[in-house]
Amino acid sequence: MDEEKQRFIQEFVPGKQITLSHLIANPEPDMFEKLGVDQAGALGIMTLTPSETVIIAGDYATKAAHVKIGFLDRFTGSLVIVGSVSEVEMAMQEVNRFLKESLAYTPATITKS
Repeated sequence: MDEEKQRFIQEFVPGKQITLSHLIANPEPDMFEKLGVDQAGALGIMTLTPSETVIIAGDYATKAAHVKIGFLDRFTGSLVIVGSVSEVEMAMQEVNRFLKESLAYTPATITKS
């Protein structure tokens, strides 16, 4: 049997955008343990491109609301912020607003679970 092998090439084309913006309200305590972050009322998860934008977003989030950075990766553009539900939501809204208005990024709708 001659099977033709297919090859997939994944290409990353950076755009100025927030690709994910999700708030997890009142996650199970073991989630914080697995992530290695202090327990709080909520987790805010964001992914940004270009990935270095996460540095700006993390700084802006901590200045916009009473949240802490749980995780920040400048190579993948992943940001996790922790705090109360209302503070995490406010920080995420402000990051979206700032990046859209000041740096012409495409924002993401903040989803919740």
